[in-house]
Amino acid sequence: MSQASAAPLPPSPRAGPPPAPPIIIAHRGASADRPEHTLAAYALAIEQGADFIEPDLVPTKDGALVARHENEISGTTDVASHPEFADRKATKTIDGKAVTGWFTEDFTLAELKSLRARERLPALRPANLAYDAEEIPTLDQIIALAKAASARTGRTIGIYPETKHPSYFTALGLPVEPRLLAALAAAGWTTVDAPVFIQSFEVNNLKALRSQTGVRFIQLIESGLSADGHDYAAMLTPAGLKAIAAYATGIGPARDLIIPRDAGGNLLAPTSLVSDAHAAGLEVHPWTFRPENYFLAAPYRSAGTPLERGNAVAEIRAYLETGIDGLFSDSPAAAVAALAPEAP
Repeated sequence: MSQASAAPLPPSPRAGPPPAPPIIIAHRGASADRPEHTLAAYALAIEQGADFIEPDLVPTKDGALVARHENEISGTTDVASHPEFADRKATKTIDGKAVTGWFTEDFTLAELKSLRARERLPALRPANLAYDAEEIPTLDQIIALAKAASARTGRTIGIYPETKHPSYFTALGLPVEPRLLAALAAAGWTTVDAPVFIQSFEVNNLKALRSQTGVRFIQLIESGLSADGHDYAAMLTPAGLKAIAAYATGIGPARDLIIPRDAGGNLLAPTSLVSDAHAAGLEVHPWTFRPENYFLAAPYRSAGTPLERGNAVAEIRAYLETGIDGLFSDSPAAAVAALAPEAP
């Protein structure tokens, strides 16, 4: 469903009292406890209390949208063990980088459904290996899961899809956006109050989508340049944030852009990014909070190996103090605990 003109952007959650509580976005599902981008990971995330489940979307050869971290799937499926697909291995240039492996755009949906998902970080999350062998879910399955969970729990469970490599797929003749909009329209999710945020590391596709749907958009931000040539550092300035507010509801910055770390992994003083974004009328949803020592800032690590879990709850609380409006977490349970009032 499209609109003749751009829908009005939603107000900032800080536009009037009382402020909405920060939303919890299950990063690829409850990926600390189940292999990412599987129905089991999304279902567990909802059980743990997530408000949104996040699928990274890539297309198949026949145009279906499936959830994978990347279109190269050797690290997240058992494709390498399928001799019938050995000749599909290839080297491609994705956003300027040479990548070798197997790619979703070279498989039909039926062929991808014959594969099984596997844990992407087996060295850090060996317990997740027990849950390998899930199928690769489609966007339609994920929407159905969210709607069924909403009806069952009485909570509104939304989706927070990322359009992966939009310029690359458009050049291949497999644009993600029309298929995503069609699925959202079929679900009845076309307005600002729909439980949907569309996110992208690119800029141009979000600007183009602005006139085609009323759902909310998030501009993802990291370092360097986006694949469509935009400078992320410029986005972080007051002028850059004001420009983002013309087409997006908020930003999704790497968390170190909010609270940097020193060389020893200790948190430094927060930057002004959250207050600057709020001044521009933007929400702020940083990524990604993970429970293992390997990812935690030094003060929150436990004794033991990098794969041991530390105090992710305390780390998240440090970021909540900056006034963020939501957060991506591999462990929605840790985010829920961080949002709960601390015991006196």
